[in-house]
Amino acid sequence: MSLLSSLYTGTTGLEANSEDLSVIGDNIANASTIGFKASRADFEDQLSQSLIGTGQIGMGAQLQRVQQVLTQGSLTTTGINTDLALQGNGYFVVNGAYNGQTGNFFTRDGQFSIDSTGYLVNQDGLRVQGFTASPAGVLGSTLGDLNLGAVASQPLATTTVSAKANLQSDAPVAAAWDITRPDATSNFATGVTIYDSLGAAHATTVYFAKNGAGTWDWHAVTDGAGISGGSAGTPVEIANGTLTFDSSGKLQDMTQTSNFNPLGAVGPQALTFNFGDTLNSGGTGLSGITQFAASSTATFVDQDGYGAGEVTGISISSDGKITGSFTNGQTRILGEVGVASFAAPDRLARDGANLLATTQDSGQPTIGAAGGGGRGSITAGALEQSNVDLAGEFVRMIAAQRGFSANSKTVNTADQMLQELIQLKR
Repeated sequence: MSLLSSLYTGTTGLEANSEDLSVIGDNIANASTIGFKASRADFEDQLSQSLIGTGQIGMGAQLQRVQQVLTQGSLTTTGINTDLALQGNGYFVVNGAYNGQTGNFFTRDGQFSIDSTGYLVNQDGLRVQGFTASPAGVLGSTLGDLNLGAVASQPLATTTVSAKANLQSDAPVAAAWDITRPDATSNFATGVTIYDSLGAAHATTVYFAKNGAGTWDWHAVTDGAGISGGSAGTPVEIANGTLTFDSSGKLQDMTQTSNFNPLGAVGPQALTFNFGDTLNSGGTGLSGITQFAASSTATFVDQDGYGAGEVTGISISSDGKITGSFTNGQTRILGEVGVASFAAPDRLARDGANLLATTQDSGQPTIGAAGGGGRGSITAGALEQSNVDLAGEFVRMIAAQRGFSANSKTVNTADQMLQELIQLKR
C-alpha cells in the first residue's frame, strides 16, 4: 500500500542526505590537503510507481555518483625548488607500489623531493615520471624515473685560450729565454688553468718576453707532474710563439705552436691561443693583446675547458624542463617532468594518499610536456592548495541536515498514520 511505500520513500531520503553529509565531511576533512579536489554527491530520483489514470508516484532518491570538482586550487609559495604545482589541467605521474597495486598513479600533489639514491619522489617514495636527457642535454621520448642526484657533468678538454692584455712598449729587451729562470728572462706573465680530456687541471703560466722593437716571444709553461714523460717540479713548455706590433701598438701578426701531452689523457692535445685579430688577417689588431706605453697588464684571460662536476642544485621551468647546476660551473638539461591529461579526469578513481588511478570511464592518459596538448603549466617552489570552499561546504551541510530532518518527518508521520490504522481494529 502507498502508506508503507512512504516509509521506504522517506528512508531513501535519509540515506541520500546521510551520503551527502559523508561527502561534505570528507571535503572539510581535506580542506588542508595539498592538491585535493572536492567532491559532490549527485542524486537522482528512483523508479516511480505508475497508477492507472492518476499518474506516477516517486519512490524516493538515490545516489547517482560522487563527482570530483576539478576547479583550480590556489598556489602557495614554499621556496623549495622540488615542490611543484600545476596551473591548469593535468596530473603528475608517479610510479611504484602502493596499497597492493604497482604501476603508474596520478596526482596533483607536488610535494616532491630527491631521495638517497638521487630519484625525484613523492612523500611515499613513489618515483616521479618524466623524460630523461642524455649527457648532451637531449631529451628522450621514453617515460621513466627521473634520477637527478646521480648525474655528473663530463669534463671538456681545453681547445682555446683567449687573452686581452697590454705589453708595455718601452719595456727593456729581456734576456735570452730560459725555462728554468722564467721570471728573470721575461717581462710579463699571466696565469690560466688548462683542462685535459680527463678533466685534470693544469695550472699554466704564459710568459711574454720582449726581444726587440715591436717583437715579443711568448711561452706557455706548466709543471711536469701532469705531463707525459715529465716530473714534478720541472717546468715543461707546452706552447710558444711570437707577437709582432706596428708603430701604433696594434697586433700586426702572431705565430704559435703547441705540444701538450697530458699524463694519461688524450694527447697531443691541440691548443689554440687567441690573442686577438691581427692586422695581417684583416682585423683591427686591437681586440686582444696590444703594445702601448702603459704598464703591462692582463684584463681578460679565459679558456673553454672544464673539469668534471657534480650536481649542486636544480631548477624546473614552467614546461617541466629540469636544469642542473654543477660544481664546475656548467648547467644542462637533466630531464623533463611528465604531465598526464585525460578525456574525463573527473572519472579517475581515488586510491588514497592523494593518488588517482585510471578507470574505464576516465580513458587512458596522454603524457607529455607541461604547457602543451591542453596540459597546464608548472610552477616550481609552490604547491596547489585544496579547492575546498569551506563556506560553501557549511551551507551544503545545513541543507543536508535540513533534508535529513525533513525526511525523518516523513518516516515519523507515516509511522503515526500506521498506528492510527492499527487502532481501527480496537
